[in-house]
Amino acid sequence: MSLDVSPALLEQAERGEVDEADFVDCVRTSLPYAWEMISSLAARLKEDGGEFADNQTPPPSEFARGQLLRALASNAIRGSLERHFGVRLAFQNCHRVAVFPLDPSVDDRLARFTSVRGQLLNQSPELRDC
Repeated sequence: MSLDVSPALLEQAERGEVDEADFVDCVRTSLPYAWEMISSLAARLKEDGGEFADNQTPPPSEFARGQLLRALASNAIRGSLERHFGVRLAFQNCHRVAVFPLDPSVDDRLARFTSVRGQLLNQSPELRDC
């Protein structure tokens, strides 16, 4: 799963620094399922408040799952999405994406979510091959 990089954006990269807004737009158009997932979680967090918002519904296809993996496994993509949406991203298994506010008051909750214990408690036989 690669990004669909326009010639103009590639030219920017070849010249030097890339405008992050252009990169974020490339991610949005290249990884629409991942974008929608993260976008909707960020909106839900903003609307509902709380310590975090997460998704526990598996993606509808392996193609969609690949988009999530690509977005969250790439430091550049993940960092750009966090800055764009003003959240911290966390990821468990093959589909459980969570967004946390930047507020340090939720640091303990984020640490529990991303802990070894949290990972183990979020396992199930159904997710073994995801």
